[in-house]
Amino acid sequence: MPKNGPIILIEDDYDDQELMKEVFEELAIPNILRFFNSCVKALDYLVTTIEKPLLIISDINLPTMTGIEFKEEINNNVLLRKKSIPFIFLSTTPDAGVVSRAYEMLIQGYFVKPSSLQELKGLVKMIIDYWKACRHPLEEY
Repeated sequence: MPKNGPIILIEDDYDDQELMKEVFEELAIPNILRFFNSCVKALDYLVTTIEKPLLIISDINLPTMTGIEFKEEINNNVLLRKKSIPFIFLSTTPDAGVVSRAYEMLIQGYFVKPSSLQELKGLVKMIIDYWKACRHPLEEY
């Protein structure tokens, strides 16, 4: 997992996409952001790209294919499973049943979107710092 690989963001709300762009710019995170407004488009990208993403951040409530269904598709795809791309949810849905189902899909984190820009910046910084420091099975040591 290259520490400078793109960060994949699946979010169908344009305002939330713009907010995340602003957060990443203010935090001076150098990774390219790849935004997708649907899981179907993100899945197509992941299957066809030669890029090695650092992280996937997905919403839960998405049209056509939910975030949970998206993660299930990744788990069922041998190629994508072997890439071992860290996957987290960032959602407004704090429902315990949804959180449990998400972890059954072997995600690496579930976070509820904070209500303030400052809290969102702190959360994103913590997430990115963690994954940049974390070791990865495809990394050369």
